[in-house]
Amino acid sequence: MGIFNKKKTEHRFSKPSDATIGQCFAKGNAITKASLFVFGLGNLLNKQIVRGVAFLAIEIGYLVYMITFGIGALGDMVTLGTAMQEEVWNDELGIYEYTLGDNSMLCLLFGVTTVMLTIAVVFFACMSLKSAFATQYRKEKGMKVPTFRDDLHSIKEENLHVVMMAFPIVGVLVFTIVPLIYTILVAFTNYDRDHQPPGNLFDWVGLDNFAAFFATSGKLAGTFWPVLGWTLIWAVFATVTCYVGGLVLALLINRKGTRIKGFWRFMFVISIAVPQFVTLLSMKTIFAGGGPINVLLMDEWKLIDSPIYFFTDPTLAKIVIICINFWIGVPFTMLSTTGILQNIPGELYEAAKIDGANAFTIFWKITMPYMIFVMTPNLITSFTGNINNFNVIYLLSGGGPTNVNYYFAGDTDLLVTWLYKLTLEQKDYNLGAVIGILTFIVLATVSLITYRNTASYKDEGAFQ
Repeated sequence: MGIFNKKKTEHRFSKPSDATIGQCFAKGNAITKASLFVFGLGNLLNKQIVRGVAFLAIEIGYLVYMITFGIGALGDMVTLGTAMQEEVWNDELGIYEYTLGDNSMLCLLFGVTTVMLTIAVVFFACMSLKSAFATQYRKEKGMKVPTFRDDLHSIKEENLHVVMMAFPIVGVLVFTIVPLIYTILVAFTNYDRDHQPPGNLFDWVGLDNFAAFFATSGKLAGTFWPVLGWTLIWAVFATVTCYVGGLVLALLINRKGTRIKGFWRFMFVISIAVPQFVTLLSMKTIFAGGGPINVLLMDEWKLIDSPIYFFTDPTLAKIVIICINFWIGVPFTMLSTTGILQNIPGELYEAAKIDGANAFTIFWKITMPYMIFVMTPNLITSFTGNINNFNVIYLLSGGGPTNVNYYFAGDTDLLVTWLYKLTLEQKDYNLGAVIGILTFIVLATVSLITYRNTASYKDEGAFQ
């Protein structure tokens, strides 16, 4: 049995998989501890060849990667490149050629990838330690050490979830986490229209970009605060109007005196079948200067002498956008509130009527509290979605009308549409990244504070 029989250790866990990394290292013998640095050592010495070789191959592959590429990638991440692309005259061809310089964008991307790989290798090091400790524990207890066949069998049974979740997790890391970290880091650089690699390198600037948004003066700060204010106003009105309108519509359809309820629901639900962007583009045409609304007002009803440009005046444009969003969003809210209304216990209404409560009192004391209690998480989600509601603003007004006092933003631009303009149109990627971070902070703060102060969070069983 060798070194595993020298001393029996006392464990505070029922099985080795419950032990923490600290417990594994503290209670492990020399071979187990060494497995943290030489992956798979404990498995190899205990004839778990396949498992040990797999761990060791991961470590060797990482070391080869770091020696050949990784260390240089980390260095380039610090400097973001030093050699710029240059124009050189070629005497033989008689033309100018461009030398291959560094690409700051790739330097940052490869650096982030290397850091993420390093974190993954640290995770595998911990797995190697735990695997070696599990083997040590089993041998000390006189239990069977799993073979390769046992490992294959466990994949089909108790460890099936690990295998099934591994691929989605890798996908999230590669296609979500790495780009997210990359975008966050871009906010701390000067990656803008004047620093476009490989022709020009960009560099780290620290918190300068954030300072520009919060400065007491300057065009960026003068744009950020009005856009943020309109974004919050829009999100509140879009959420409240759709909720109230959908609730009223659901109450009217569900009242006892309403006939052919199915027909009325169908008429409103059928509008959901039309793609939202089609409805928005149709509304933009309807409210255009030469659209049906202006034609009716001028030619048919003779109420105005010249067309009303609904999306040219800032205040009117905002009102029209909120009204159109109300028209589009009410059917969705009507559906969700209908299901909740039909699940309110009828005994509550009967008891209230017996006590002499009128319809108004019943609504405010029974219906509304129940609806708010159930719908609060949905309202928070709707508020979050409206802050990032790119389609409605971009397809109706395009963020306009243009405001010359703003930094490439219009009077109806939300933070998300302004971000779009800064990145795809103006190539100010650093500023777009800052807006993305600030938007997340606003959303997370408002959502968490709101939810934690609602009955849905404080008293989950209130209506059970």
